[in-house]
Amino acid sequence: MSNTEQSPVVWSPSDDTLKNCQMGRFQGWLEQQGFGPFADYHALHQWSIDNLETFWQKVWDYCGLVCETPADKVLGKRDMPGAEWFPGMKLNFAANQLRLADGEHADREAVVAYCETRPVLRRTYAQLKADTGALEAFLRNKGIQQGDRVAGVVTNGYEALVGMLAATSLGAIWSSASPDFGVGAILDRFGQIEPAALIVVNGYGYGGKVFKRQDDFAGLIDGLPTLRCVVSIEQLPGEPAIAGDKVTHWNDALAEGQGQPPSFTPLPPDHPVYILYSSGTTGKPKCIVHGNAGLLVNHAKELMLHGDVGPEDRFLYFTTCGWMMWNWQASALLTGAAVITVDGSPGYPDLNYLWQVVADEKVTHYGTSARFIAGCRKAELAPAKSLDLDALRVVFSTGSPLLPEDYDWVYSDGAPDVLLGSIAGGTDICGCFVGSTPLLPVRRGEIQCRFLGVDAVAYGDDGKPVSSGRGELVCRQPLPSMPVSFWDDPDDERYKDAYFNTFPGVWAHGDFIEFTEHGGAIIYGRSDATLNPGGVRIGTAEIYRQVETIAEVKDSLVVGRQIDGDVEVVLLVVPADGQALTDDLRNNLKIRIRQGASPRHVPKHIIEVPDIPYTRSGKKVELAVARLINGSAKADNRDALANPEALDQIRDRCRDAGLLEGGS
Repeated sequence: MSNTEQSPVVWSPSDDTLKNCQMGRFQGWLEQQGFGPFADYHALHQWSIDNLETFWQKVWDYCGLVCETPADKVLGKRDMPGAEWFPGMKLNFAANQLRLADGEHADREAVVAYCETRPVLRRTYAQLKADTGALEAFLRNKGIQQGDRVAGVVTNGYEALVGMLAATSLGAIWSSASPDFGVGAILDRFGQIEPAALIVVNGYGYGGKVFKRQDDFAGLIDGLPTLRCVVSIEQLPGEPAIAGDKVTHWNDALAEGQGQPPSFTPLPPDHPVYILYSSGTTGKPKCIVHGNAGLLVNHAKELMLHGDVGPEDRFLYFTTCGWMMWNWQASALLTGAAVITVDGSPGYPDLNYLWQVVADEKVTHYGTSARFIAGCRKAELAPAKSLDLDALRVVFSTGSPLLPEDYDWVYSDGAPDVLLGSIAGGTDICGCFVGSTPLLPVRRGEIQCRFLGVDAVAYGDDGKPVSSGRGELVCRQPLPSMPVSFWDDPDDERYKDAYFNTFPGVWAHGDFIEFTEHGGAIIYGRSDATLNPGGVRIGTAEIYRQVETIAEVKDSLVVGRQIDGDVEVVLLVVPADGQALTDDLRNNLKIRIRQGASPRHVPKHIIEVPDIPYTRSGKKVELAVARLINGSAKADNRDALANPEALDQIRDRCRDAGLLEGGS
């Protein structure tokens, strides 16, 4: 069966969308300058990778990004790693995020912040810029300088955005974690980068419960001896602030710097703006350093062109400050859109809550996880039938592959008129390799396209592009948002080992992917978690596509167990509420997998477990479970997990099933 037959079109752009979306206008703008003509999106993409420097300069110009000193050229060295983007340029990241904060845009809403513990807060662009200047002045008065690290243990709300903008305005480096992290997990991150300033909440609300963290975070301060100042946010009104001689309350810090404008210090193009972290499930997290100009221009491309986000829009991406989607969301400010933040549980008081916020706030762009959409489908929610979602144009999904059945749900009961943009990339590039565009139809179960300027293909083990079928996702040319370095990696040895040693000179991302005949993409899971029964490479997502559409299954995880020189497929299943893993359900699962995938996909073992382990950013932890089942879990970092007890439960159930004999 062909990919076209497998992937029917479930949404098509209207003529008005093709003409008036920002991607369409960008294409027309290029053609007016003598480039093209472009027959379709794929022709535009091919031009973008064939003319890499011209393309990125045109993105910079079209998106209206600003700099103090123009670049000598777009791309100096083209080496990977080591590409030099916009050499000679001087710019400021925060100046671009707030470039529309003056003039007629000043009184428009910049941030609308929802959370479980405080009333909804609304701030305009003028207020956001003023508070950014005030906090920057406070930090400067405390001795924070260019290149210092400003760390935040913060919720997804207004203060996190102000903290990031203040830090990057003065030339400091912003790094954040979510307040539900354990102190050990936070120290694993921030202890490596030695922050000079810390912005921290006194607790948080989640699922209708209040979590006070004053004592924990006082201990965190003690564990960071390089701190010169701490700013405490009253996330729990009426509760004490964090104690300590270095602590200033948020409102007092703003009052101290009130009236001072942001400096928007001009900086080199590769000056670090963010330090992000790998999940850290098998050891201390890697500290991934992202640079000034490259991250900015890539986010502008992704949000403005691919996302079609503009100054009239209202943008909500449900995330936490411990996930790169928070940084992606924050860059929506550069489009002039209103950024709607939501902190708390996406399922409290019920699964309709986020959809209700989307309706109430007239959100045009709503981002969530594939797991959340699957949860809505399984709960038989129908927001399209009960809420006014007329303003909504785009729904983004990321975090894991989106099942074909979840496309069905969105286009029947979720939001039938939207562009459903499944996007995929990662913390490594703080952005996307593949994702959505308003210029192409959406096909069931498929990511629409390679992103502009991204020379992505699937490689076989021989280091050559596969003509059809699956392979390693690689990027063959430099991308501006590739990290400038890893922290404390002076010879770039860990950086090279992470992405460039598999195929020298080519970025290997670690995803198992297929590019379809019409230019779309299907991701089959992480390549380090692929299964090899009988020597045949199988992506874990291929099994999830079958298992997680069965009503009796709430969640699942699949790993490979190495035995006698081969691999057995082990499927862990969390039954739906009121269900159990009976022999009938086991047989139904095997039949579904055999018919929907192949006989090689059928698990040798199907084991009931109470829970599946997830990272704090909501991703299944396949690798740690595979290590456990194969007897090598000693180096795993439990602090990186949202629910580490799930590993203990899996160990017990697998031991009872006889799978851990000779293991840990």
